[in-house]
Amino acid sequence: MKRRFNVPLFWRIFLSIWLAMAVTMLISNLATRALMDRERASIERQVGLRELALEALAVREAEGRGAAWRFLRGQGEHRELHLILVENDKHDGRLPSSIRERLQSGWYRQRPAVIDVAEGYRLVAWPRIDGDGWLDPRFFRVLEMALAFVLITLACWWIARLVSRPLKHMETTAREIASGNTQLRVSDSIAGRRDEVGQLAAAFNAMTEQLCSLLDRQKHLLRDISHDLRTPLTRQRIAIELASESSIDEELMASILRQNERLEAMTSQILTLYRVSEEGRDIPREAIQPVAIINNVLQDAADYAEHRGVDCQLVINPDCPGVSVLGDQGLLQRAFDNIVQNALDHTRPRHAVRIRMNKQDGSLIIAVEDDGPGVPPEMLPHLFEPFYRGDKSRGGKGWGLGLAIARDIVATHDGEIRADIGDSGGLRVTVNLPVFTDIG
Repeated sequence: MKRRFNVPLFWRIFLSIWLAMAVTMLISNLATRALMDRERASIERQVGLRELALEALAVREAEGRGAAWRFLRGQGEHRELHLILVENDKHDGRLPSSIRERLQSGWYRQRPAVIDVAEGYRLVAWPRIDGDGWLDPRFFRVLEMALAFVLITLACWWIARLVSRPLKHMETTAREIASGNTQLRVSDSIAGRRDEVGQLAAAFNAMTEQLCSLLDRQKHLLRDISHDLRTPLTRQRIAIELASESSIDEELMASILRQNERLEAMTSQILTLYRVSEEGRDIPREAIQPVAIINNVLQDAADYAEHRGVDCQLVINPDCPGVSVLGDQGLLQRAFDNIVQNALDHTRPRHAVRIRMNKQDGSLIIAVEDDGPGVPPEMLPHLFEPFYRGDKSRGGKGWGLGLAIARDIVATHDGEIRADIGDSGGLRVTVNLPVFTDIG
């Protein structure tokens, strides 16, 4: 296979701009020269212009200077030229100042057409342009600037496109991968480029491949460990229950049973997290009412809240009871159960957990706020990460899986979840779910 020459992006940009400037100067110079030479040559090629000058000279000798001037004026109007007959050794004051300056100029291309006539006379001719001379240098300066602007603009557009398009493609690919499409990669046409952009794309693909492989291995490891733990835990639980019926210390057996239940709960949480991550948005869906789900969650948590000495306050706006969302009732109940459980774990005794539900802009908003110690603002974005327990003041009985599972379940239902500091200083978790039907 023939090896392609690798041209760094720096030199591509540098040479492109340099060539654009050079080509601009060359083309504008050639265009200016061509236009001026063409205009001057078009005058000199006027048919019979020398014969006309001889005829004007004859009229001048026969009838005087005025008659010759009128004759040339009439002929010039017919030919769209200014025509003046001047003597070689005199500076004719009838010529416009701009034409006199051009006659004395050493720049040949700016001089008007001059045709020598017999007996020391010459005919000066220039186009009728606004009644003032011809070949105005300002016109050609504007022309050169316009050409430079167009060519440099095209060069900069090409360079910007050369750099921005692959970067935009990589940005879009990264966003798609972050949203869950782990099979997507930067296209081979970009990754195969022989410059820094191609090297970046190739490195991006390699990094993504490695990260996705690690994530898959992590998920499979959690799934396998959870499955492998369930069988011995079940057997252990049966053994504990059988042992508790004998004369073994009841307090010790109760402690062992609680630890067994904690391990079973953690295993169940890990399996739920894996299920939601695997199924994504492919879960079976039906119309369900979040009001009923919240009531079920609070009923299940009533004994635990009473044991903790925590009051649960539910406030539902009148327009919410008839609202339904599209999703899986079991998963949504699991998500809100985790959120409420987290709030109960961190609410101090003789305080309250406040749950508010309202509807706004086609979304159902459920906010759960506790009366706990709160969370530092810098740790709020990490609360939904699996196994994250950054604030020791909120360290409870969990494993950092509850809010992570709630996040994945809400995302699966096309909703949003966020955490912030509540009005009382505790943690407030807010869930937004798109409304499916509203019969209120």
